[in-house]
Amino acid sequence: MAANSYSLLQVVTKCSLQKPSRPTKLEHSRNPLSSTFKPILLRELDHFPNISLDVPKAIKDASFNLLEAFVDFICEFVDQPLLPSKSNFAPVEEMIEGTTVGIVEGKIPDDFPEGVYVRNGTLDFFLRPNPLFGGLKSTRSIFGESSHMWIEGEGMVHALYLNKENGGKWKALYKNKHVQTDSYNMEKDRKKPGFLPAIQGDSNAILLSYLLNLLRFGVTDKSLSNSNVFEHGNKYYSIAENHMPQEIDIHSLQTKGNWNILSGSWNRPFTSHPKKAPGTGELVIIGIDGKKPYMELGVISADGKKMVHKADLMFDRCTVCHEIGVTQRYNVIMNFPLIVDISQLVLGGQLMKFEKDGYARIGIMPRYGDANSIKWFEVNPCSVFHIINCFELNDEVVVRACEARQSVIPGPSSSINHFDKFSKWLKRETSSTNGDSHEFTKESTFSRVCEWRLNMKTGQVKEKKNIFGDEFVMEFPFINENISGFRNKFAYLQVVESTEVSGSGFSKFGGLIKVHYEEKKTFNMDEEDELIKAEYHMFPKNTFCSGASFVPKLGGIDEDDGWIITFTHNENENISQVCIIDAKKFTEEPVAIITLSSRVPYGFHGAFMPLTS
Repeated sequence: MAANSYSLLQVVTKCSLQKPSRPTKLEHSRNPLSSTFKPILLRELDHFPNISLDVPKAIKDASFNLLEAFVDFICEFVDQPLLPSKSNFAPVEEMIEGTTVGIVEGKIPDDFPEGVYVRNGTLDFFLRPNPLFGGLKSTRSIFGESSHMWIEGEGMVHALYLNKENGGKWKALYKNKHVQTDSYNMEKDRKKPGFLPAIQGDSNAILLSYLLNLLRFGVTDKSLSNSNVFEHGNKYYSIAENHMPQEIDIHSLQTKGNWNILSGSWNRPFTSHPKKAPGTGELVIIGIDGKKPYMELGVISADGKKMVHKADLMFDRCTVCHEIGVTQRYNVIMNFPLIVDISQLVLGGQLMKFEKDGYARIGIMPRYGDANSIKWFEVNPCSVFHIINCFELNDEVVVRACEARQSVIPGPSSSINHFDKFSKWLKRETSSTNGDSHEFTKESTFSRVCEWRLNMKTGQVKEKKNIFGDEFVMEFPFINENISGFRNKFAYLQVVESTEVSGSGFSKFGGLIKVHYEEKKTFNMDEEDELIKAEYHMFPKNTFCSGASFVPKLGGIDEDDGWIITFTHNENENISQVCIIDAKKFTEEPVAIITLSSRVPYGFHGAFMPLTS
């Protein structure tokens, strides 16, 4: 296996010097050949000069067509399966025009802010973003099998606009639209899949995918934009880790293009969860690569027009880091053992691996510091994708996050039939079942809330796990963003429906939880500390949520003055709705339920954007 991989690598390096022309749609692509989940530029390619040959266009076109014929001959695209029980993970068609929503149960509060509730990531199964041509793909060839991961697929933005008409009557308008990245437009014009899956499967097949993608399109992976939406400098962006953000016209949802303001000052993608620095409004970002420098940090001006600071964090490995934290003075950096190692792929192993015995540490870095200014704290190895909040408290920096003993990414080493393998792999993480209550082992892939207190003077680490018990598992945390970087009393998360986890291996979120950090619940003799209070808002049976977000009340005084807004889908009736819940009356019925005219698949992250016009 290793010898074959090295032979294929030699072919990659030789052929890449004389690649044919690629489709014009990608000529100006800002894809820097790196990503959080696909840092796939082989380091050996850097040793070769950039050779430019004056080749006639006819020869370039012929070369491209020959490569296309070669791909069609040796590679077979196969749709990954979608079980009937996963119907709302299936993609939906793009709408030509928005539709007015007329069915509202309850009443949208008079003091609810006007704006747009927007969520990214139309999904196919298990949080799977919206793919073209019917579903995510796998490929078979003489070199083996490769498949898309469940996090791959084109992004689709779903938006609900809430505005008041004359007389104060609320008007709701729903629309959706694909995020039109360069590679999305290219494949749409081709009317068939183009990029071969290049993240999961047999190592030789993955290396072949790199080669053929590079030779045909000039880039090795698709530019996805399916994870999150954010605002900065009065502009709105869609983002995923494997590409620069795409600017979105928030009113029409049209893609305006890549964020080119940073051209020349930032040559890699950045995290799906950039953070605004408290006080300055600057945007703090991080980006990883499969070659050195493995991780860099940047600070973008509050108006979004320039990079005011950038630092190589001098990592000795490529670690997947989905989110960064900020406090009033510091950046909080997670260096955990979900590793991308290109050399393992070349040797016949997997590109991405969670090293449960590897080291884990949290770095506290002054806002404009460098690698030498980071103070590192060793913590127990675990997997963290999402940070709840970070803040300073006396001599400590407090980090609150969702922590699991294993990583749900990349999942099992699998190929075509990875749906079944993923389900079985998740079930192996599940221990005993007692009625409707499900407990999970310490090695579970499912997250619970944890907290680290890092003493900047003594270097001591205090770690708390399962701070309000083991009753539920949860993910996709959010807070009142006005409190980000400051001490928060509350946090909100989506609750995993345990019956869905145990029954099929794929998560749905059957409710929401409100965490009261400053209220105690009970004293547990088996725990070192008291458990904190938590409230639950569970949806009716077979109704699940996604993209939940906090909407602050204008002029609100308390941290929880506001509402929770979330997309929900009733699988019994096949109806999608938007629920608005009073955060202060969290366990009560929603104050308003807005029934949409079309189905909205489950998705990733959502946000509420106040609009003035």
